[in-house]
Order: sequence, then structure tokens, then C-alpha cells
Amino acid sequence: MDQSLTIDEFCKSEKISRAHYFNLRDRGEAPREMRIGRCVRISPEARAAWRRERETA
Repeated sequence: MDQSLTIDEFCKSEKISRAHYFNLRDRGEAPREMRIGRCVRISPEARAAWRRERETA
């Protein structure tokens, strides 16, 4: 079973910089995030949906 990723783990796996991630987020183009207390995670489902959206963009 896939596990959720931190922003740093997501950026590393997608080979993008943190700055680019936050630019995407500011534009509403980043994957959905879940907040657990102060921790921000990206679920496998949110990552898959984000990738599908990028493929059709």
C-alpha cells in the first residue's frame, strides 16, 4: 500500500523544487493536501489525480 508523502518527499519524487511546488500551490495547481496537525501530507490518490490533470493540461 502506498503511503502519503510530505511536501519534500513529493517534490523529490516528482523532481521539482520546493519553490516550484509553492508556485503551483499559489496558482491552485498543486495536488490536494491533507493537514494533520501541523503536518502537511499528499495522499497517493491526490498524487495520482494531480498527475492525470498534468497529462491532460
